[in-house]
Amino acid sequence: MSTRLAILLLALILDRLIGDPDWLWRHVKHPVVLFGAAIGHADRLFNRGSAERRKAAGILSIIALLWLAMVAGIALHGVLRPFGLAGLVVEAAIAAVFLAQKSLADHVAAVAAGLRTGGLDGGRKAVAMIVGRNPQTLDRAGVSRAAIESLAENASDGVIAPAFWYALLGLPGLLAYKMLNTADSMIGHRSERHRDFGWASARLDDFANLVPARLTGLLFAAAAWTLHGATAARDALSVMLRDAPMHRSPNAGWPEAAMAAATGVTLSGPRLYGDTVANEPWLNAAGRREADAIDIDAALALFWRAMTAFALLTMLAFYACSLLE
Repeated sequence: MSTRLAILLLALILDRLIGDPDWLWRHVKHPVVLFGAAIGHADRLFNRGSAERRKAAGILSIIALLWLAMVAGIALHGVLRPFGLAGLVVEAAIAAVFLAQKSLADHVAAVAAGLRTGGLDGGRKAVAMIVGRNPQTLDRAGVSRAAIESLAENASDGVIAPAFWYALLGLPGLLAYKMLNTADSMIGHRSERHRDFGWASARLDDFANLVPARLTGLLFAAAAWTLHGATAARDALSVMLRDAPMHRSPNAGWPEAAMAAATGVTLSGPRLYGDTVANEPWLNAAGRREADAIDIDAALALFWRAMTAFALLTMLAFYACSLLE
């Protein structure tokens, strides 16, 4: 366990400093792209027939995909293990590929930059890269809130959750989580085509994010304490506990509500996906609905404090495990 935590700490540092190097992925396919291809292949092959058949096929498909991901993780770890310290460093680099601190922050910062340099059109263009809703329906405040919501939710899905599963199960756990999370984003929504076939992927993803989402909310509260004091931390915790259960997702509301309270902005609320209006409740309804680039900046500062807190937590866990082993 202590070795995994040491590798995870190094992976967090590498991801924070380097992120996803574009030059690399221009020459080779990102592993998540390969995961997506496998999921798409299963969807084309098996998502047919009656609702019951689609649901059964979806269950068997995600089990098979998770098994393949875990076997790949076991094989990778087995190949690297004989190389000692060099193998551990390479494993940390592989784990860093599946984390998203820098890439997430860069995409969200691009929204603030777009609003500042290109106005509303610049902000809409940048936010379209990170949210699923139609950016043309968003005003300046809506663009800013959407960027902050994406930062909060993806801090859990893209950083804390994969790190959590790596800490528990190593590369097999990390790869399985990323396969599952990719499947949820591709087939886990309640469209006519995927309501049955993606049911198992969506439910398993909910389970996989139960702990990470709540941990992310706590990290945001801790970050609020370091930035604004104990009262801000208490407010973040109070709003999170009160508002998170109202969210349509059993998990996304926890980091979003904590982020909303810590930044003083109201998040979520009604939004348009295609032609469908989702009448979501407001999180931190007493906050400001008017938001701008400066609020995105504040959210990014909170995010980086939370990531630092998580790295320190990983370091403390490594130290504790080293003493016990």
